Amino acid sequence: MQKPMTESGILKRELVGLFGHMQKIRNELASLNTPGATDHFGSMSEQLDAIVGATENATNIIMESMESVSGLMSEARAMALDNQPMAEIFNKVDDNVNAVFEACSFQDITGQRISKIVNSMKFVEERIKAIILTWGKDELTKVVVAIKKEEVDPDKALLHGPQLPGQGVSQEDVDRMLGQDAIDKLFG
Repeated sequence: MQKPMTESGILKRELVGLFGHMQKIRNELASLNTPGATDHFGSMSEQLDAIVGATENATNIIMESMESVSGLMSEARAMALDNQPMAEIFNKVDDNVNAVFEACSFQDITGQRISKIVNSMKFVEERIKAIILTWGKDELTKVVVAIKKEEVDPDKALLHGPQLPGQGVSQEDVDRMLGQDAIDKLFG
């Protein structure tokens, strides 16, 4: 039969457990801010901002194109005043144009939601920076040595996903490297 723990024994056990949790937190914070490492929060914000920008650009192009279609439909309707079957087709096209305009409202809602995510990430980043200042960067840098010993997947460095505007290889660069003949052979 085991003796019940004394208050000081319980306190020691809890302190050891708390110390273990604090070490895990230190390791996690150190991995977020290794010297020369990618700023995870900054790159996430940049990627989300790029999503907002890309959807905004695409939405503007769609809406401008639909405005042009609507204008062309008005011109065509004026030319076919006495043609009832054509008038019905024009009405259907107008309905579809209006549906596209309504669907494009997603961009504004998407932008608002992504902005909320970015603000939340900035809040978390500020809190993490405050904790790092509490521990001190030099102390956390010591922990980095242990983290760097972990294996890194060599293929992961090759995978960058979609690049932000102005980064990575553009389609024009690919076309220049391959030349039109090579492209035609690939897709010919």
